[in-house]
Amino acid sequence: MRIDKSVLMYISAIVIVFAYGTLGVYFLGQSGNFNVKITSLTEAAYFTIVTVSTVGYGDIVPVTDIARIFVIILIIAGLSIFLSAMTVLSGEFLSSRIQKLTSETSRLSKVKLHNHIVLIGYGTTNATVADRLKAQRRNFIIILGEKPAADALVSKGYPAFLADYTLKSEMQKFSLEKATDIVIDLKESSEAVYVVLVVKKLSKKVKISVVATDKDAESHLADLEIAHVINPITIAADMLTRVLDRSQDLGSK
Repeated sequence: MRIDKSVLMYISAIVIVFAYGTLGVYFLGQSGNFNVKITSLTEAAYFTIVTVSTVGYGDIVPVTDIARIFVIILIIAGLSIFLSAMTVLSGEFLSSRIQKLTSETSRLSKVKLHNHIVLIGYGTTNATVADRLKAQRRNFIIILGEKPAADALVSKGYPAFLADYTLKSEMQKFSLEKATDIVIDLKESSEAVYVVLVVKKLSKKVKISVVATDKDAESHLADLEIAHVINPITIAADMLTRVLDRSQDLGSK
């Protein structure tokens, strides 16, 4: 979140009020202006925070007029600045959030969400597929669940978007029902089963392919009638076995 000058001003004001209260209480507290003698900056800081936060434990109390006037100023200044600062900081956060959502929506509106390929997750397989689709200038999007990964891909020119792909409400904006293919490639194969349930409700008759390296997940996905369940490890093992068989046959001859 970008911090503007007004926020920095309020942060500085908070520091000044805290310093004013701590140092003032420390010096006044050594001269009998409170019911107990303040002998350290820690005690002074404690009283300042307790006072400004309106907790008021009552263990340290001003007993002279000058101390009471000092505390009144501290309370008024402290509460005014803290409340104003919280208003500005929360407004800055909301503004940043709205700007981010607007930017995301604007980027999504520039993508042709019709006859598009949807890549959910960015495992090794989807990463390779994305590179090839980008090189071929195909119409596709990538949906990721982690912001750093999504931002990194966007900076490289990929149509990547951040979303919680386990939530139907978030996945609806990607028009899955208009896609030609959906490929799910997540780090956890077990999570893919749940994501498939969400995607199937939105995509209806769209062909779904899932990359899975877990046998149990493969079994569950088969029950869900997925078009293609791809296990890269099994495919690699099958290919290597055929190569070894051919080598053995040649060796026996």
